[in-house]
Amino acid sequence: MLINVQSYRLFARLALVGLLLACQGLAADAREIDWLELMPAEDLALLENLPEIEHDGDGPALLPDEIMTGRVVPEMANVEGRIPGFVVPLKTTNDMRILEFFLVPYYGACIHVPPPPPNQIIHVKYREGFTLEALYDPVWIEGELLIERTEHEVGNSSYSMVAESVAPYTETQ
Repeated sequence: MLINVQSYRLFARLALVGLLLACQGLAADAREIDWLELMPAEDLALLENLPEIEHDGDGPALLPDEIMTGRVVPEMANVEGRIPGFVVPLKTTNDMRILEFFLVPYYGACIHVPPPPPNQIIHVKYREGFTLEALYDPVWIEGELLIERTEHEVGNSSYSMVAESVAPYTETQ
């Protein structure tokens, strides 16, 4: 079968367009960030070997000081991705849209149970704002992860993100 030059060029252009579209589709799928990726190896080892935490008195139980240093994983700086978690509101509008919050890996963190280490809390700002039916409803956040310490009366975080999107959590999302 003979292919003339015009047919070959058309075929090559179509293949190139298809390749570019496929690459754009791959770029659109944000990297999923795992919470444990945010914790340096030494902190992960401390966490895995913690004795049982006892809760005495008022307020949440506390984790040992050595795990609360806020150490970070430098390679996670400026990572574009998405991560699931639970919302601890910090700033809301009058109509209860959440504009600023801590994202934490488990429900009740910073409220009823020991607050996570700072490297397990992400300070998130979302200009658009969003509403939640209940704080126990998990969400996905997407954006660029930054290494930036935030101190707040509710807790301290080692990472931050300006969210590009906030969506209800689904396993297949």
